Amino acid sequence: MEAGSLLHTPIPWNPKRPIRRRLGPSFPRFFFVRASSSPSSSSSNSERGYRGPKPKRDLIADWVSNNDDVVRSLPIYVGGVSLLAVLFNRTVSGIAPVADASSSQSRADLLTLGLAVTNILTGLISPLGIECRRIYSHLPESVVSELLWVWESLSDVTCCRSLIIVYDSQCILQIGFAAKSSIGDEAVAVDANKLMQGSLYQGVIKSGAQSYLANLFLYPGKSELPFLPSNTQVSRMDSVILQPLGEKGIAIIGGDTIRGFTTSDQAWITLIGEKLDATLAKNVNNLPLAVQD
Repeated sequence: MEAGSLLHTPIPWNPKRPIRRRLGPSFPRFFFVRASSSPSSSSSNSERGYRGPKPKRDLIADWVSNNDDVVRSLPIYVGGVSLLAVLFNRTVSGIAPVADASSSQSRADLLTLGLAVTNILTGLISPLGIECRRIYSHLPESVVSELLWVWESLSDVTCCRSLIIVYDSQCILQIGFAAKSSIGDEAVAVDANKLMQGSLYQGVIKSGAQSYLANLFLYPGKSELPFLPSNTQVSRMDSVILQPLGEKGIAIIGGDTIRGFTTSDQAWITLIGEKLDATLAKNVNNLPLAVQD
């Protein structure tokens, strides 16, 4: 065969179908709603909300929060009934009313009386914390909506009872339980400048990672958070998460239970912090100092 005929011989072309990779069910998809400054997009975002994973609800914690007054007064009734039961047992048992150190029954009664009185006193102690709602007055409406969404989401599904957000050297949100001021019936305000000079803030910003204080009582740095109630009963902040918001801010999430935030809570809060940082970086720039209660 001649060389010229080889060059003109048609070569069949049968392209193969492109290979498509399928993602099986083991690859979960997460959706985040982008924040926008336009009113239409902000309203649609607020309706759709966060569609990522949420921690499971704690039924016991929900019941306690929904029956706050009953739970607070419960130690009084338990202590009162216990005290009456001890006195009644002492009366019908035929034991002398005078405590005898050599009697095991007397020692047990004294111990029970002490526990009953402690329960009564615990129920009589009124919480020193106070609820507050302070929002930076010059924030765009879309940002305020997102801040309130963060608060409602955290307080509904975690042990979060206090949320403080400091961004660009200013406190833009203080909501939930706060320490009660010694001057009057007001919540202790957050001093952003003093907070930023503390070791807790500097450590979180330098590392760029979340810091979890599972038992706040054991950390000497708790003195840098005077705006959180620490000596109350129901509203005491026993655990705190410090979540960095980029390089310009921090979110302080206070919980009323020791080691109350689970690992899924911490991961979820990290995602919320990233989303919130993107929104604040776009909408908060050197705003004047003003607070709206």
